[in-house]
Amino acid sequence: MAERKKSKPRAAAKGHLGDERRKVQPKLRMIANGNDTVNLLRSEHSASVSANSLAEARRLPGSLTERAAAPRPVREFRSKPLTKFADNVRTSVMVTLADPRRGRVPGETCRHGNLATADLPLDRLKELASDAQVLAIELGETLEQPRPRVDSTTTKAPPATLRRVRELGRLHRDGDGVLIGIVDVQGFDFAHPDFLDEHGRTRFVRIWDQGGSWRPKPASKAPFDYGSELHKVDLDAAIAHAAEVGAPPHEIERQSQMVPGSHGTHVASIAAGNRGICRRAAIAGVLVHLPKQDLDRRLSFYDSTRLLHAVEYLIDLAKREGYRAVAINISLGTNGHAHDGSSATSRWLDSALAIPGRAVCVAAGNAGQEVAREPGDWGYVLGRIHTSGRIPASGMSTTIEWTVVGNGIEDVSENELEIWHSPRDEIEVAVKPPGKPWLPAVGPGEFLENERVPDLDCFVSIYNDPFDPSNGDSHVAIYLSPMFAARQVVGIKAGTWLVRLRGRSIKSGVFHGWIERDDPRPVGPNGPRQAWFFPSFFSSWSNVDSHSISSLGCGERVISVANLESVPERINRTSSQGPTRDGRTKPEIAAPGTAIVAARGFDPDEPWMALTGTSMASPHVTGVVGLMFAIDPQLTAAQVRGILRRSARRLAGADDAWRDDAGFGVLDAAAALELAAATRDARNA
Repeated sequence: MAERKKSKPRAAAKGHLGDERRKVQPKLRMIANGNDTVNLLRSEHSASVSANSLAEARRLPGSLTERAAAPRPVREFRSKPLTKFADNVRTSVMVTLADPRRGRVPGETCRHGNLATADLPLDRLKELASDAQVLAIELGETLEQPRPRVDSTTTKAPPATLRRVRELGRLHRDGDGVLIGIVDVQGFDFAHPDFLDEHGRTRFVRIWDQGGSWRPKPASKAPFDYGSELHKVDLDAAIAHAAEVGAPPHEIERQSQMVPGSHGTHVASIAAGNRGICRRAAIAGVLVHLPKQDLDRRLSFYDSTRLLHAVEYLIDLAKREGYRAVAINISLGTNGHAHDGSSATSRWLDSALAIPGRAVCVAAGNAGQEVAREPGDWGYVLGRIHTSGRIPASGMSTTIEWTVVGNGIEDVSENELEIWHSPRDEIEVAVKPPGKPWLPAVGPGEFLENERVPDLDCFVSIYNDPFDPSNGDSHVAIYLSPMFAARQVVGIKAGTWLVRLRGRSIKSGVFHGWIERDDPRPVGPNGPRQAWFFPSFFSSWSNVDSHSISSLGCGERVISVANLESVPERINRTSSQGPTRDGRTKPEIAAPGTAIVAARGFDPDEPWMALTGTSMASPHVTGVVGLMFAIDPQLTAAQVRGILRRSARRLAGADDAWRDDAGFGVLDAAAALELAAATRDARNA
């Protein structure tokens, strides 16, 4: 008993953030409690944490890419109570306010109703949390790198738009007067033939390069103080003078990312290229900065706050430039929060889409695969992200198997698992590292922060928070953190970590859990082993093949799109599935996303390529929505969703019921356009 008392978790109500603690998201609390070295190292791979300046980042000798291959002595860095906050590390957060009329919050970068984004040093977090008008503070969610399958980089140009859609051109005029917004990565090849009009000028009217410095910062209702904005007049000038200068247009008007086979270029081509869907619409691109180098990662934000800025920018651009409506495509994803539309990101988007003439289409995600199909097939690693179950009664428990990969590499990323359950239940949580005894159980309202695992030199943090401010449900956050030290990082112990959920008081017992995905990538030698940021995943026993849709696609008014294989007609095995945690029918619809031929950016010798993924399916729907808006710009996002659901045709061999992989069926563009026209006529009758 004495030993049990000694290891009991510290009570959440005492110390650290005091009375303001519940306003601050668990992950943000953990970061705030980290010391300077830990957080500077953390900024190498955290989308919403950055070093304050280049000089500070360079002073730190701990970059994985700078470490010598020989092992060095390890020094432990433990969290301390928040008596002092770090002032040389910044975070990107979303703030929920009690009153939308409240003045600017510290570090505010954008505002929509009672939601704000802010970039601020950690030393101002307590000030923000103590503000009576601040209801909740969430860290920006990491944007996942798109990873479509490359089917071919040498192929012929795609066929023109479907005949039935062309026949309705008198109604939609190929999207003339509508703005198609593309929020994406890897650059936009504005001079590709698929984006040139009959006069040889680009159809791109703007490109906001969030990581650029070539042109001035963007002009917008919200004065975004980063990136550069490229205007059509300058893009056209680059095209006109390219031959004279002896350089391609994109080298004259540069972007921070210009990747051959660019994801953003391919997506824009599907939605609005000359051989795409919305062939006469204006195009605006927002290039989200996803840095490649660790030093760049330390200095950058590339999280969901940047995505919200992109949406606000495109909406404002459409309004200022007099476009009839705007349809926005986002083929990026997030996997955090409750998957019920309650995150600040989803609430922001839903609010922005309440006004007619606006729509956002989101790729459902590529986390549908649960088993290997052939030797060496690791696709299931990115698919085993969801678990669920039910604790039958009080006093009973269930165990989740959570796998961290070793296999000759060392995982030096922070692994995160979120579990959500009914507020009617009281559940305690315990974690067992591979080959080690169970760590102390953490009950509701308690936390265990940076608990060092004996003999493993890695840390476990558990936060068990009832009544989350966003949805009122209970939320458990578990983090496996490597040993962050100035000379060497000790990675997470490879093997199966067990998570035990025990019911103290059970009335529902149902729970859902999601793993926050890492982008798998090598980061260099770490002592004698190769260091990786690598995704953890659930075992085949714990994985539940549903509810894997990107959390970004769980908003009420966004349109989430699954990946359809046309021959044979079926849903691609990698396409993420619904429903949402609260039982809503997402995805809405399936569209062609397998082996889709569209523009290959920044490679004049091979101008076309074929890619597979929900990233390719979503812009098909975005283009059709653009045509719908050309017919009736007064349609709301909710009406657009309803029309797409009503007009969808059943998948081959299926009935008309909603399916967790296909939504309400296959996109029928012509039927959707005809319904849009009928809706307009009925309103005007």
